[in-house]
Amino acid sequence: MNFEQIFNQLIQQYGVYAVFVLCMIEGDITLLLSGVLAHNDSFGSYSYLKVVFFGTLGAVAGDFCGYLIGRVFQRSVEKYGFYKMAEPRIKSLNDKFGGFSIFISKYIYGIRAAWCIFFGVAKTPVWKFLLYDAASCFLWVLSLSGLGYFFSGAVTNLIGDFHKIGIAVLIIIAVGILAFYLIERFWLSRKVEEAGNDGSILKLEKVAQTKLHDLSEGIQERLHLTSNGSSNGHNQNERQQQSPPPPLNKPQNVEGD
Repeated sequence: MNFEQIFNQLIQQYGVYAVFVLCMIEGDITLLLSGVLAHNDSFGSYSYLKVVFFGTLGAVAGDFCGYLIGRVFQRSVEKYGFYKMAEPRIKSLNDKFGGFSIFISKYIYGIRAAWCIFFGVAKTPVWKFLLYDAASCFLWVLSLSGLGYFFSGAVTNLIGDFHKIGIAVLIIIAVGILAFYLIERFWLSRKVEEAGNDGSILKLEKVAQTKLHDLSEGIQERLHLTSNGSSNGHNQNERQQQSPPPPLNKPQNVEGD
């Protein structure tokens, strides 16, 4: 059994548990890569459903830990610098979007943990926090893992099976997608905090959808151009092999005088 087989076996047996633990801590990159792996059925049967289930469960568990910290250690938490820095941003967004703020907190860089602690400090009812948080975590996991799943499918359709191309190409593609996502996340975080309650959040949503559509088309176009260069020669040979031979000239009948 080679290294690749051992790695695939470990991912299939224990990968979803790793998704659960990592989503408790951070989750963004974990979900993107998990979506890529799920497209190849690396987690066994129903890989994508497993990613969504365990990712959502882990995210809710991590958020609830933050909520409990804020609720139990309220006075101690309020003295920490990271909470003092995040609290004005959280209050501002909460005033703008109300209960919807817990949904957008997943997409704002640097305040996810502090946001959950804030609800604990504010003594939000447990049932209310879990209800809103479970819904927001589900949408967050579904969107990010779905993004990884979608791009994995696009890459596979354009340049073939992952096992048949160089690992360097895969690394370049993965790094490019992750880098663009992180840049866009910083941009989205800033725009969300600048948005008010005057309908600008709807404009922001349209802009984000447009940028995601442009990203999808741009990556597919670049991959298509790259794959064309390597497949033109092969396609030309196939056309030559498949082209029918030229028809034989029928002999002309020579009529006698």
